[in-house]
Amino acid sequence: MNAKVVSWHRIGEGAYDVAHQGGELCAELFASLRRSDQRLRARQYLSGLLAAKGRKSIRNIAALGGGAAAEQSLHHFISSSTWDWSPIREALADHVTRVLAPRAWVVRPLFIPKAGEHSVGVERQFAPERGQVINGQLAFGAWAATEGTSVPVQWRLHLPESWLGDARRRRRAEIPDRAEAETPDECATATALTALGQWAVPERPIVLDTHVTGLGGVIRSFAEAQIPLLTRVNGSARLIVVDRAMPGYRAGAIPARHIMESVQSLRRPLQAAQGPVRLTTFAAAVRVQLPRPGSGPELLLIGEWHERGEAPVALWLAAPATAPVGDLVRLTRLAQRVARDEKQIGEEVGVRDFEGRSFRGWHRHMTLASVAHAVSALADEPDELYLYARRLSA
Repeated sequence: MNAKVVSWHRIGEGAYDVAHQGGELCAELFASLRRSDQRLRARQYLSGLLAAKGRKSIRNIAALGGGAAAEQSLHHFISSSTWDWSPIREALADHVTRVLAPRAWVVRPLFIPKAGEHSVGVERQFAPERGQVINGQLAFGAWAATEGTSVPVQWRLHLPESWLGDARRRRRAEIPDRAEAETPDECATATALTALGQWAVPERPIVLDTHVTGLGGVIRSFAEAQIPLLTRVNGSARLIVVDRAMPGYRAGAIPARHIMESVQSLRRPLQAAQGPVRLTTFAAAVRVQLPRPGSGPELLLIGEWHERGEAPVALWLAAPATAPVGDLVRLTRLAQRVARDEKQIGEEVGVRDFEGRSFRGWHRHMTLASVAHAVSALADEPDELYLYARRLSA
């Protein structure tokens, strides 16, 4: 990461036409694949993710053209080949940022339920979307997001100690030697910082849409990288009010929800667009710090209400505390955009459908599913998308 400080700011969207620009997309994104047969398999897999009905398994993808022979070659391409997914993700990020001009990078967890125990990273663990412990894989995605569209460009799979500390499981799943144990907080943070630190992409604020348990470590990591952070905060997280004019000043560490309950009278209306409808929400903000020695710069605790008489529907912390509250609340809504796109587009292109067991296979599938998501999200018309998918497979 260079020394340039990223600022809170907004930027507009571009336009996209699959019919005119999509024809060059594969050549651009798959340029790092050295062999022509690999580029062909990438196009075939992408076509299947866009056009296959039902679960996007290798078998269903191969059934679109080629049968058993195609299934074998695609299985090898995803699970056993040597191609590196990182250059494709970087090319995708570059393409998407040129087309969309994202306002922020949204980092969001993706939990993939699994029945067995052999898929890499599977364990009984907390599923953020469901609020309970179940069996499955936990991953984090970094999404380029605007108010109207979002596209995932980076993925990181959380690997529990039960996998990293078991040499046999580690070898079978082909987990790289460099992979080390990390908490979900560390995994979410690394998802964002590896992309922004290694790729030539626009530096934008990070919206961390996950259940952070160690606020101090997360905030410190982004502060050191000089990247503005807007993170969800649990109502029980204890913070210190530093604004002399606010209730709770000099009261010590107070739960975030209590801080916001004490300033309900300070809520101000904000206009929010939800499709063609404009809604009014209410927000208030209080300057706070973390309850530890040398707790660093001031943070801004933001609460949002849908109605005046209800409890806050969301609590967020902004670091640093330098942007207008209205702009920050608008950035938080990008998390809602990503959640909708993950469900409406991501699941359609197979973001949860990889059936293999290897670390490399999972990352290759997720990379091509991200490309499929980009094509689908940026297409103007469903018919245009279908024709594009068929042209890829020809």
